[in-house]
Amino acid sequence: MKKSLLLLSLGGLFILNAGAQQKYTADVEKTLLSWTGEKVTGQHTGTIKLKSGWLNLKDNNIVGGEFNIDMASLKDSEANEHLEGHLKSADFFDAVKFPVATLVIKESTAFDKGTGVVKGLLTIKGVTNPIEIKATLQKKDDGLWFYSNIVIDRTKYNIKYGSGSFFDNLGDKTIYDEFRIKLSLLVKQN
Repeated sequence: MKKSLLLLSLGGLFILNAGAQQKYTADVEKTLLSWTGEKVTGQHTGTIKLKSGWLNLKDNNIVGGEFNIDMASLKDSEANEHLEGHLKSADFFDAVKFPVATLVIKESTAFDKGTGVVKGLLTIKGVTNPIEIKATLQKKDDGLWFYSNIVIDRTKYNIKYGSGSFFDNLGDKTIYDEFRIKLSLLVKQN
């Protein structure tokens, strides 16, 4: 009788945990954020670091999370210090006044077939806008990897420098409004 009660209790615990939220924390050392910005005459690429982050999963859906990006860590792949300084200035991301950009995840579709859509709020320079991100999930030995190519319209975050949408006669000095972030995010269960 005691054995049956024990098995029944363990079975009930398993069923409850199957639908429970699981918290995952970002591995900031292994996570990679690569950016690309384009202009009429070419493009620039580089990296930026994730400062911290976490997400909660339930039934193969992301049900919440928050990621903080260190804007002062922005680097150009060609080590162009003048460009890095300009991107960190008030013309672009104003990294002194706004040292962190934040993505707050509200929900996602199920990652049952390895791909889902993540919905949240992205804050850059103190301006918040809704965002949807299509992502791929891969379970590996070191944790869960999320991959995505995110397109962001910088003008929605009051970054208008060199934008052909706001200034006339820029010619080949025009900088396109959208920039891309290639994300390789590793999260590990707590």
